[in-house]
Amino acid sequence: MLKPSDTWIWYMDENEGSLMLDLGDEMVFKTNLSPKLLVDCAMGQNNFTVDDASAFQTFRDQISILGLSEPRQAELTLYCVAAKRFHKPVQPKSWFFDHQNGNYQPQEGDLVRLVNQHSEGFFIVLEVGESASLCALVDLESFSLTPCKGVQFGQSIKVMHDRMACAHQFMRINQPIALVG
Repeated sequence: MLKPSDTWIWYMDENEGSLMLDLGDEMVFKTNLSPKLLVDCAMGQNNFTVDDASAFQTFRDQISILGLSEPRQAELTLYCVAAKRFHKPVQPKSWFFDHQNGNYQPQEGDLVRLVNQHSEGFFIVLEVGESASLCALVDLESFSLTPCKGVQFGQSIKVMHDRMACAHQFMRINQPIALVG
């Protein structure tokens, strides 16, 4: 299992046109964030901070229940940490999603369910705002926003809270039940 380290370094790779994370031992992780979505400070070198490590733990704990392979869990966790730290503030794109019943107030790391006429999927909350939160898709299959546009595994989108439902009530069906005697 991948463990965070204070020796990790975030940097912008001009050749790749992507934010990268140097994990040491000649291992480098390429994020899925478009350069146009990055805050200005992402263009230089940045240490992997205590806040990054805390976010890593929060996201990894939630992602571990999803049934993804260990490499996919690590990939998604690092996508989440990168988006939480370096994603520019954006406006919600809630028109792509159906209104949900209730007044759900998510917390960082919560798994939420979003639906529309084209898709149903699960997302992890990366950064909580007053009425909208930045979320990343945790499903391996893409989530269709329209017939021609979608969100891929690990990609983030900002969504109003009234479009979210707690995912756990929908996910329990897929989790094994332990019988205690």
